[in-house]
Amino acid sequence: MPPDRLRSIVPLFGGGTRYVETLDAILEFVEAHQPTTDELVGWHRGSFANVSSRESILRRVRYLQQVGFLRQANEHWELGDAGREYVEQGDVGTLLRIMCDRNVGLRSLLYALVAGPMTLGEVSEQQLDTHPELGWSRGETDMAKQRVNWLRSMGLVEKQGDEYALTDDGRAFVERAVAEWADSDWTPSVSDAEMRAGTYEATVHARSVDPEFRATVLSRHDRTCPISGVDHPGLLDVAHVLSWSDYPDHRADLSNVLALSKTHHAAFDRELFTIDQDYRLRVNPEFESESDLLQRTIIDREGERISIPEESLEPQYVSEHNASLEWV
Repeated sequence: MPPDRLRSIVPLFGGGTRYVETLDAILEFVEAHQPTTDELVGWHRGSFANVSSRESILRRVRYLQQVGFLRQANEHWELGDAGREYVEQGDVGTLLRIMCDRNVGLRSLLYALVAGPMTLGEVSEQQLDTHPELGWSRGETDMAKQRVNWLRSMGLVEKQGDEYALTDDGRAFVERAVAEWADSDWTPSVSDAEMRAGTYEATVHARSVDPEFRATVLSRHDRTCPISGVDHPGLLDVAHVLSWSDYPDHRADLSNVLALSKTHHAAFDRELFTIDQDYRLRVNPEFESESDLLQRTIIDREGERISIPEESLEPQYVSEHNASLEWV
């Protein structure tokens, strides 16, 4: 994947639910005719109502070139590597992978929508919180709308009143992606460079998660471990309430995860402490330690309510996890 991902996602003509249909038509025309720029502009004018501005058309063509769908050779346009791959495969999964590889934020938005429908304003805030490198102004929703519309056109998101929600296909993708995309080359913004590692140590084995899922979780929890107060992204893990190995359907469920320091993640996985449905810390009575850190942040805080966002965890998951602990 090219090193620089695109921060601006450009809409295509035809309306917010027809971007894929428009893309398919463009690629079909280019593959069949290898048009010049003038011919490609003319085709757009003849194919879409109320489309005449050459600059508006070329802005979309340049975007498709940046993604890799198109390329220019000897004054003619032809399919780029991504365009040829998509035409050959012809499935939404290939298109989504290409778009996520080349554009900032699409994958993390899908993860965020697992927690529930979002308005465009909420989408905009989620994107900026998770990807500060996007750099648009707070309150601006145009960029958020284009991201949502691309996902709508792929059948992964649907509009429900003023909100946008995952479809069944979108939810199925998210369930697979958290593990399948673990080797993604994406790295966060420079200020959060410490977050780049997608692999972290668990109780007795290493596992990988999609870096965008990790960034989404850390952003949702203010990049701070609620037990230890550690706020350095490179020292934080994604900790699952219902375990990664036993509950694969909940791996990408934001209401099943916490941001914990690496030490406290290991202590949680080793059942040295838990939290109850009121978000109060419960400590294994057999847990003893001479470590000042563990004494101060876990043992001495028995019964104390920890600070995590309201309704950030599914109570049923917490209850099911704690039911498996003999000492609770």
